[in-house]
Amino acid sequence: MLLSRENRRIFWRGAAAAALAPVLLAALLPADAFAHVKWFAHYDIVQQPLPLKQVFSPVFWQLIATAAILLWLLSYVERIRLGAAFLGAIERVSAGFRPRTEAFYRGGTAVFFAALFALGGIILTPELKTDWAAISWLEAGISLGMLWRRTMIVSALGIAFLYAYGVASYGIFHMLDYPIFLALAAYLGLTGLDLKLFNLRPLDVARWGASITLMWASIEKWAYPDWTYPLLQSRPEIALNLDPVFYMTAAGVAEFSLAFALLWTPLVRRSAAIVLAFMFIGAVLDFGKIDAIGHLMIIVILFGIIADDQPDERHAPLLAPLWYCASLVVFVAAYYGLHAAIYNTSIW
Repeated sequence: MLLSRENRRIFWRGAAAAALAPVLLAALLPADAFAHVKWFAHYDIVQQPLPLKQVFSPVFWQLIATAAILLWLLSYVERIRLGAAFLGAIERVSAGFRPRTEAFYRGGTAVFFAALFALGGIILTPELKTDWAAISWLEAGISLGMLWRRTMIVSALGIAFLYAYGVASYGIFHMLDYPIFLALAAYLGLTGLDLKLFNLRPLDVARWGASITLMWASIEKWAYPDWTYPLLQSRPEIALNLDPVFYMTAAGVAEFSLAFALLWTPLVRRSAAIVLAFMFIGAVLDFGKIDAIGHLMIIVILFGIIADDQPDERHAPLLAPLWYCASLVVFVAAYYGLHAAIYNTSIW
C-alpha cells in the first residue's frame, strides 16, 4: 500500500535521522582515544601489564554490559522497518563508491607504501624502525605493484615479507598489533588471482583483519594505561577532563565493541565502520601526519566496509551480546596468556 505524503515525509525524516546516528555517536566519543600510543609516547612491551583483578573493575563491567545491550538493540533494530530505512540510507550514500572499492584499496595501498618509502627506515608502522635500506625500496616496489592487477600478487608477498621481518626484529607479540597487514596482503593476493579464501571474499578477509587488529589493540588500553597517562596529563582536553582511569577503560570498551561489530550483520558492521572512520579521521586531524600514515590502511578498509552491500544470514539479536562476551574472554585470555608465556609476567 502506498504511503501518504505526510507518512512519506515522516519515513524519510526517520531514515535521515538513522543515517546521522553514527555521525552523532562519533562526535560524542573521544576521537583521540584511537590514536596509537606507541607512535607518540614511551612504551615498554616487556613490562608487567595491569593485573586483571584491577582491569575487571565495577566500572569495566558496567561499560561492557552497556555495550552488550547496545549491540543487542542495534541487532534488533536491523530486523524492523527502521533498520531497513537506516540501511537504505547508507546504501544510497555509498552506492557511487561501491564499484570503485578495489581502485580505492589499491590507490590507498600505493599512497601508504609510497609514504613509507619517502620517510625511510620504517617497517609498516611508525614505531617499527629499521636501518636496512632495502626495506624502503621494497616498499616502493609494493606501491608500484598496485598499478596492475597481476603485480598485486607480488606486492602481497612483499607485505607478508615485511610482516615476517617485523616479527624477526620486534617479536611476535609486538607484531600481533598489526594482523591487518596480513589481511591486506591476503586481499591483494586474492583479488589479483580472483580467488576466495574459505569462501570469504577478499573484502571479508580485510574486514576480519581490521576487526581482529582493533580488538587486540583495545586490550592494550586496559593492560598498559600508564603509557597514555603522560599524554593525558600534558593534554587533558584529550580525555574531556574525565578521570584518566575511567577514560582509558571507556576508550578500550568503545574500541573493542566497535571492532567486534565489524564482524556482525550488515547494519551493525556498516554503522560501526562509519563511527570508526570518523574516530580515526578525527585522531588524524589532532595528531597529524604520523597518525595519518599509520592509520591510512585501516581507514581505507573501513570505507570499503561502509560501501559493501553483501547480504548476510540474519542472526538472532540475542546472539550479538553472547558472541561479544565470548570474544572478549578469548581476546583478554589470549593477550594476557601469551604475554605471560613469552615474558614470564603475572596475569592476576
